[in-house]
Amino acid sequence: MNFFKMKSKNKIKNKWADLQQKANNQPVQPKGSSEGNEYLERSLTDNIQKIKELFGNSDDIILREIRIGQGDKIRVCIIFTDGLVDSQSTQNFIMETLMIDFRTADVEKERRTGENLLPYLKESVLTVGDIQDIGDLTNLLDSLLNGKVILLFDGYTEGFAIEMKGGKERSVEEPTTETTIRGPREGFTENIRVNTALLRRKIRDHNLWIESRKIGKVSKTNLSIMYIKGIANEKIVKEVRKRLDRIKIDSVLESGYIEELIQDGIWTPFPTMYHSERPDAIAADLFEGRVAILVDGTPFVITVPVMFSQFLQSPEDYYNRADITTLLRILRYVGFIIALLAPSFYIAITTFHQEMLPTLLLITLAAQREGVPFPAFIEALAMEVSFEILREAGLRMPKAIGQAVSIVGTLVIGSAAVDAGFVSAAMVIVVAITAIASFIVSNYELSIAIRMLRFPFMAIAASFGLFGIIVGLIALVLHMCSLRSFGVPYMAPFGPFIKEDQKDAIFRFPRWAMGTRPRLISQTNITREDTPAPKPEQK
Repeated sequence: MNFFKMKSKNKIKNKWADLQQKANNQPVQPKGSSEGNEYLERSLTDNIQKIKELFGNSDDIILREIRIGQGDKIRVCIIFTDGLVDSQSTQNFIMETLMIDFRTADVEKERRTGENLLPYLKESVLTVGDIQDIGDLTNLLDSLLNGKVILLFDGYTEGFAIEMKGGKERSVEEPTTETTIRGPREGFTENIRVNTALLRRKIRDHNLWIESRKIGKVSKTNLSIMYIKGIANEKIVKEVRKRLDRIKIDSVLESGYIEELIQDGIWTPFPTMYHSERPDAIAADLFEGRVAILVDGTPFVITVPVMFSQFLQSPEDYYNRADITTLLRILRYVGFIIALLAPSFYIAITTFHQEMLPTLLLITLAAQREGVPFPAFIEALAMEVSFEILREAGLRMPKAIGQAVSIVGTLVIGSAAVDAGFVSAAMVIVVAITAIASFIVSNYELSIAIRMLRFPFMAIAASFGLFGIIVGLIALVLHMCSLRSFGVPYMAPFGPFIKEDQKDAIFRFPRWAMGTRPRLISQTNITREDTPAPKPEQK
């Protein structure tokens, strides 16, 4: 028995010795490196050669070799991308610090560093804020292309990535796509860090959380998720994370890429996500419990979930009095209906339901159409297509002549078409009213949806008259009620009808009466404020 016990003990000892030998033979993972990535070499020359080969000796990758320390014993390479870093700060806070200040440092203190040179430089020498350790090529390349300065040392398998972003960027300016009479004049830029700072200025609370990630195998675009902890619904936040994590794409150049990849409704003309370049609008959405998605390289920030009524609202609605805002909102809903159905109603009435018109108006319309060779549908279709072409041309042409061409072109073509007898004057009036009404809708994507749906309604009006329009409206309402935006019904608070949320739908109640957030969006913290209604002064 003792013989067998000794034999088993010897086997255990041998296995333990083998495991220790394997562990000793494995290379130690440097700081700032990830498993599976290629580690940096101890030879500075080898590391420089690898970087040059990976970038194909690109001219914008600056590699500056210097010597530091007493007697110039330590070789250091400073690497950065020209145009992405602040060159003046790099020279003042890195090069000057290492080449002058560190060289004149106490010799005994430098001698004591020994193997602790990198911690000593990081903690006592470099006068910069953000310093990260890097130990592999993947982290090095990502940091280099994100505007950081890389420091590599000869004889060390680790280096530093120092935050020194700079270069030419567009400053904070007034938004051009969402103009308001009253309200802030600042808008987002193409720099994601500037955009997060603009939101931080408006929401000075530690519960405003930011989660960052990179999307795009080649572009490696920075993306951030912003929400207010305790107000945003955790289920919606998890759903946003889930949809973003399953994106597999080479490049992301604008937030429209993300919007198309994570949206709910695919086969619908209506936008199921909201985007804006106004920090006040995004901050208001965050206060209501929505989640913001910021993409580097674009001034447009996405918020989810969204409801249809939000597209007919404006940030200025909350800066004016409640009665003024309510009137403007009613005008937007009326403009929405006119822009969608005005040509259809004209076609249906003049083709099938002439008895609905007063006699004098009917005689006038008949006299105008006496020499027109086309039916009302072809007449309206030609005018609408012509106007859409002119509007698109005005948007794509240089600003100096774009508006003039679109306005003059519309007047000339409309007048010439009436004089030539191709269309009637009444049709020109209907198309003009429709175009003007479409501009009342402040959201560009919803305006495009109206323009797309206008043509099917014109076709069914020409085929079935008012009956076809009614059937089309029923189908449209059913389609809109079936849409969801990250699980939230698109037509809320109309369908499902939520009485408490009607205070900020078509009507805008006074500020003291808007004490709760939308019920279906923020389900954890509904109460917004408990301000009592103002009372008149007693004399």
